[in-house]
Amino acid sequence: MYAFSRTVSITGRGCLPWANAAESAAMSADINPQEYAAFRDFLEHVSGIVLGENKQYLVNSRLRSLLGELGIKSVGELLGMMDRSSGVQLRQRVIDAMTTHETLWFRDQYPFEALKRMILPELTKADLPTLRIWSAACASGQEPYSISMICEEFRLEYPRRPLGTVQILATDISPTILQLAREGVYDSIALGRGLTQDRRERFFITENDKAKIKPAMMRQVTFRELNLMQPFKSLGKFHVIFCRNVMIYFSDQLKVDILGRIAEVLEPNGYLFLGGSESITRYCDRFEVSRAHGGMVFRLKS
Repeated sequence: MYAFSRTVSITGRGCLPWANAAESAAMSADINPQEYAAFRDFLEHVSGIVLGENKQYLVNSRLRSLLGELGIKSVGELLGMMDRSSGVQLRQRVIDAMTTHETLWFRDQYPFEALKRMILPELTKADLPTLRIWSAACASGQEPYSISMICEEFRLEYPRRPLGTVQILATDISPTILQLAREGVYDSIALGRGLTQDRRERFFITENDKAKIKPAMMRQVTFRELNLMQPFKSLGKFHVIFCRNVMIYFSDQLKVDILGRIAEVLEPNGYLFLGGSESITRYCDRFEVSRAHGGMVFRLKS
């Protein structure tokens, strides 16, 4: 998500659909303005997430369970505890609580179709021994595993275009969600979100109401904890980067910084996918826009 791929709720959009204005006001009353301002500063500092005005109800609802579990009476007390040297684990739990890892398989379709029909055919012309793809803010793994499936489908559909070794790096700020992603096991609800029956049968091993990604798909994906606010040049170079539905939660300054650093780790003429509502124009001039199967992909300028 940085931190969370496909998180739809940090701005309050799609979150708490049951909360009417009166309920929201009641929840907001539990956090005073000073506590809310301090918590906003904390969250932006550690994760890059910028909370809007008057989102006290969101903070309250997300943290209620954690505060109750730990017997903490207020957000102010929570902030004080996280300031101590022993508060590292608590800080991570707060970040986990404030980020909803909302994702699905083959989200928006067009990036995956563009990868299979446009980008992979082009890259195979270069006869690359290794193709490197980065899924930033991968959440519970649906995006990198979808990419892995696409690469396998490409091999089957284009046998005369050898793809070589595929390395997919999947990163997220949350070690908790990354552990779930590494296991590659999904319940029936998660499996029903964007995954066709054909792909489920080809790429999963089913047991009762759960299914596990097949080993061949898992071997192409490596998971690693990473905060996008931190340096990532050590990750190496990539031919394709997916950083989707993430930067909408960041400040303009942080968007400029991250996009500039993404450009540095892309191979010449490499591709970047952003979310459908995310723009690059105001923040970085190192990319050109290409239409791609009903959407847009950004290509690093030569």
